[in-house]
Amino acid sequence: MEKDRMALETYETVLEHLRNKHIRITETRKAIIRYMIGTSSHPSAEVIYKDLLPDYPSMSLATVYNNLKVLVDEGFVTELKLCNYSTTYYDFLGHKEVHIACENCGKIMDFLDADIRDMYQEASKQTGYKVTRSQVMLYGLCPECQAKEAEI
Repeated sequence: MEKDRMALETYETVLEHLRNKHIRITETRKAIIRYMIGTSSHPSAEVIYKDLLPDYPSMSLATVYNNLKVLVDEGFVTELKLCNYSTTYYDFLGHKEVHIACENCGKIMDFLDADIRDMYQEASKQTGYKVTRSQVMLYGLCPECQAKEAEI
């Protein structure tokens, strides 16, 4: 229940922010926001489109990309671009965590790094920048790909 309440509060916060910026709130935009808040994965625009299409048959892939761009521009969604992959993946409010991606299958996981605040402070101290967000990506092999490799 707590997670549902937090998701609803987050959803309302995003909508309020967009309204305050005079950004149109369409049904597809609301659906994409709900989708991004509710997913624990890092979907591509194509995955979001495929998942939402049954409920929004008039929605186009371009609509998904345009909505994701708005959410990226407003700081609610982060783009994740993996080395050796042309697909862009998206993460809702993912700029305070570290991502790890499988070099083989492209699966992305999050983990919280307790030292990331220290990294922000050190970066500020050395450069004079005020850090507003970060994107840290580690690469390796996920357990499933390790198991497949071990079978060979």
